[in-house]
Amino acid sequence: MKKKLLAFITIVSVAIAGCQGKPTTETPDKGDVPAKAAARPGALSSADPHAGMNMKVNEIPAGSGKKAKVTQTMNSGGYTYVEASDEKEGKTWLALPETKVSVGDTIEYPDGPAVSDFHSKTLNRTFPKILFLSSIRVVK
Repeated sequence: MKKKLLAFITIVSVAIAGCQGKPTTETPDKGDVPAKAAARPGALSSADPHAGMNMKVNEIPAGSGKKAKVTQTMNSGGYTYVEASDEKEGKTWLALPETKVSVGDTIEYPDGPAVSDFHSKTLNRTFPKILFLSSIRVVK
């Protein structure tokens, strides 16, 4: 019995001693965060497909992306959904902040990772493969 009581007191003492200091959380300075590789203009580099979607829309520089023809477009919930078709990869869906684009327009867009089976609540539609971008460029 004495051994059990001694073991219990030892465990409680160690636990109390370990909790004496206040827990600290540190937020890294911006200088401490490793610099990410330079992203392609207009591409988003986050796992969250909506990250950065509220940023100011800037056109991508000419010649810096894939060229495709707009086959469908729709606006919903502050976003423009564009189905773009090119000869190499066929049809690709793009989502970006609301942008003026028309069926038949030729666009340039940055390549990036696609999200599979994305469901848009506002459109009540699932896109088998979609790229989330901050901008596209309408080729004139």
